[in-house]
Formats: sequence, C-alpha cells, structure tokens
Amino acid sequence: MTHALVVSNVSKKYNMVGSSIQVLSNVSFSISQGEFTGIMGSSGSGKSTLLDIIGTIDQSTGGYVLIGDQRLDQLSENQLSEFRRDKLGFIFQNYNLLDALTLRENIALALVIQNKPKQKVD
Repeated sequence: MTHALVVSNVSKKYNMVGSSIQVLSNVSFSISQGEFTGIMGSSGSGKSTLLDIIGTIDQSTGGYVLIGDQRLDQLSENQLSEFRRDKLGFIFQNYNLLDALTLRENIALALVIQNKPKQKVD
C-alpha cells in the first residue's frame, strides 16, 4: 500500500532565553492513500505544531516528513514555496482571509497565484 504521508521520529524544541521547551518527541506514523486520520489531544499537546510541520509552515528540530515522494526537510525555501502552492491545501482553524478582499476574491487569489487562466478564476 502506498503511503501519502510518513512522519518519522519528528521532534520539535523551542529554545527560549535560558531554557527550552520540547513540544514533540519522536512522533512517527504513516497515512496511506485514501485513508482519513484525525489528530486528537489536549490543549498544548503539540497538535498544531505537528500540523504546522507537516504543512511546511514550521520545521522540525529532528526527524523528517515525507509527503508522496518528497522529503520536506530536503527542499530549499523556493522548492517549499512551490510545494505549498502546488501540492498542499489548508483549512485553518481561524479564517485567515485577507480583509481587503471579498470571500470570492480570497478564493480566486489561490488560482491567480498559480497563474490559472482568467476563465478558471472567474
């Protein structure tokens, strides 16, 4: 069975002045093509941090994430930008819409960024 996502020994530590906080420690799992998975845990348990790492919004301090055949920690910043643009979709907990745009314009913006023809954007 083909894995759509592999998370292997992912860790995340935030360094603060004089101390550090270990948020994730050696998290590993895989999700197969067509499989649906939920991530549950108490507030502050690292769910959002894990999803930020999987979604390329943040970087792990250990381990790696593989989406399809792309190992995310081996991509340059430009490659990560292209990967986010072309391969990932986000549904944020908060809307994260641009206030200056209408809802329709916010949705169309993603297509404009991908240089889709005007007919597809309208």
